[in-house]
Amino acid sequence: MRIASARLPRPASWTAAACLSFAGVGSAQAHVKWFCAYDVVGAPRGLETVLCADFEKLAALSILALVVGGLFEGTVLGAAMTRSLDRVTGWARTNTELMFRAVCGGFFVALWSVGGIILTPELTTTNPALPWLQLAIAVGFLWRATLPFSAAGIVALFAIAASQYGAFHLADYPIFLGLAAYLVLTAFQRDLFGLRPLDVVRYAAAITLMWASVEKWAYPQWSFPLFVEHPAMTLGFDGEYFMKAAGAVEFVLAFALVCTPLVRRIAAILLAAAFVSAIFEFGKIDAIGHAPIIVAMVAIAADDVAVPQRLRTLVMMPMGYATALACFIGLYYGAHAALYGSMAL
Repeated sequence: MRIASARLPRPASWTAAACLSFAGVGSAQAHVKWFCAYDVVGAPRGLETVLCADFEKLAALSILALVVGGLFEGTVLGAAMTRSLDRVTGWARTNTELMFRAVCGGFFVALWSVGGIILTPELTTTNPALPWLQLAIAVGFLWRATLPFSAAGIVALFAIAASQYGAFHLADYPIFLGLAAYLVLTAFQRDLFGLRPLDVVRYAAAITLMWASVEKWAYPQWSFPLFVEHPAMTLGFDGEYFMKAAGAVEFVLAFALVCTPLVRRIAAILLAAAFVSAIFEFGKIDAIGHAPIIVAMVAIAADDVAVPQRLRTLVMMPMGYATALACFIGLYYGAHAALYGSMAL
């Protein structure tokens, strides 16, 4: 299926799409599996189709954005922006644990109320005991001492979903394992090999979103029915092309979450804005489903940890991006080939 829409002359189209995607990626952040038919077992798009000239240009533009962001962080304006963010996000920073407990507690109450859902809307179940487990998880958020029990419940739900839907499908949601680790570390006031509880969530969120980006490239056709119902999503671009651009934007913002402090705070703000804007388009299901990752983005944006900027860090940023891009694409296609026998090319 191909969505007919306007095309701009090359090379203007890929530049415009990459820029406009920052405005339109919010709608693209709606998890397609929650709203459209999907087939995880079906073969993904061949890499010869994914790794086209447009993809290379969008990747180059992403690297440029990372380099510019890293250089900006070391300027007087970057320092001023950091101070401004520190002032604006003071309440969220002071109450990060409270935000996680309140939002995630509400999330599990919503799952209990709706019923028939394990963790996300497409992960359905007929097990009558699971809603009560979800309610128990929500109750555990009331006290710090009971957070480890809520964490154990989240891991149990993740394992149940994985046993029913397969590990490949649940690779979409490592954010829940990151959340469980955050709860345990917060309860015992511990770090994980030098990583703070928020850092664990940050890395889990980055992995979640980078994996989701590859899925946009591998299965762009899953989103095409959404483009029919919501034609404004594509901003006038061809559906295939828009999904490449949206995936590129999501991947670079996700990778930015593991970069330098100001870069990751800006990325978290843009991602939070994208997820929130998608709620206006897709409603309560999207609001509930993305609540945990939205609160994670707010917490990351409020994080005022300072790290001395080094030239080596700026040099490694593009190399790290290229490595992450190759690894996630290779892992996605390699895992699908190993589990379902698909061909990468």
